[in-house]
This record gives sequence, C-alpha cells and structure tokens, in this order.
Amino acid sequence: MRAELRVAAYAVCVRDGQLLLARLSGGSVAGRWTLPGGGMEHGEDPYDTVIREAEEETGYDVEPVALLGVDSIRRRYPRGLGTFADFHGLRLVYEARVTGGTLRHEQNGSTNLAAWHDLETVGELPKVGLVDVGLRLWRAGGASSDSSPSGA
Repeated sequence: MRAELRVAAYAVCVRDGQLLLARLSGGSVAGRWTLPGGGMEHGEDPYDTVIREAEEETGYDVEPVALLGVDSIRRRYPRGLGTFADFHGLRLVYEARVTGGTLRHEQNGSTNLAAWHDLETVGELPKVGLVDVGLRLWRAGGASSDSSPSGA
C-alpha cells in the first residue's frame, strides 16, 4: 500500500451572511461544493497557499485573518493494478476576508464555479465534509458577522 500525504489550506470567507464556495469539477466529488483552497506546493507557506488557491478558484484576493484550525482526514482508496493508497490529508482552515478582485469561475481546474451561498441554506447544498468542518471551526472561533469589507 502506498502512503500519500497532502497538505492543503482553505478559506472560510463570510460576507453579509453568505459563505463563498467553489464547485468541484472532477472525479467522484464533481458537482459538490467546497471551501476555496487546495494543496500546498513544495516550499510554499500555507498562508500563501490559501491566498493563491482562493484567487485561482474564485477570482478574489483574500487576506487570511486567523488560523481557525487544522483538520486531518485519512482514507484508503484503490490505485491502478490492484494496489491501494493510504491517503492522509492535513487541512489548514483560515478565516479570510475578501480584499479585492472580481468573482469569476476557474477555467480548466479542479473547480468550475464560484458563488456566495446564504449561511442558512449551506446545509442543503451537495457539498464535501470540509464545508461543515470549516463552518464549525469558524463558529467556534468567535465568527465575525462579516469577514470582508463592504463592496469587495
């Protein structure tokens, strides 16, 4: 069994009672919503990762304002030729505020749509578990009612 480790950083951006999400475009999670973010590149600081990934997936410039927590997941999945991978994901979750940019959708990436969703209806969306993890950490961390400036 092959061991795989992936370290990633994600943004919880809340503005005017809405959460910014990106819709996944491939694999078994296609069509499900997730927090903007993704895998760190070798040598990259996680703070820089969340900034880069949020811009790639949403078009927005974000500023991480607090590290909300770290989430760890582990699962086993099939690889080619009858082998399996032992996957361990380490996910750093930041509260972030939008500081600029314009909402747009990622082209030819891991997501294909970015949108704001009312906090009250996020539970009804098809989503990955990371969204619930991020909201739980955000609420436990003394969530502000608005983590971005008006009009951004």
